[in-house]
Amino acid sequence: MIKRTFWMLLGLMSLLLGLIGVFLPLLPTTPFVLLSAYCFSKSSHKLHSWLINHKLFGSLIIDWEKYGVIRYKTKCIATISMIVLVSYPLIFLPIVIWAKVMVIISIILVMIFIWSRPSLPVMKE
Repeated sequence: MIKRTFWMLLGLMSLLLGLIGVFLPLLPTTPFVLLSAYCFSKSSHKLHSWLINHKLFGSLIIDWEKYGVIRYKTKCIATISMIVLVSYPLIFLPIVIWAKVMVIISIILVMIFIWSRPSLPVMKE
């Protein structure tokens, strides 16, 4: 019972961070949603099914769980949104240089993760 509660709470927190990440470029949505799916698979069949059948996140989770891929379109949307949403504050707002460097490093690391994943499923013979 305690394990299920732990996985449920972790899944809910992760999903919340993923939803916030839709609007904040430094919080990547994809890893948090994938973590939520994993946590819900350990705690709640109902929530896991809901997430898999979700209009926005379902295909992302299925692609990851079955094939370990992030589709090309998802990669492009993530990259463009991170660049657009981070560029303005970094260029036009008076932010200390070390904070700008940390943001740039974070964005680069997230992009490396996203673009290092395969884009299409590899069908085994």
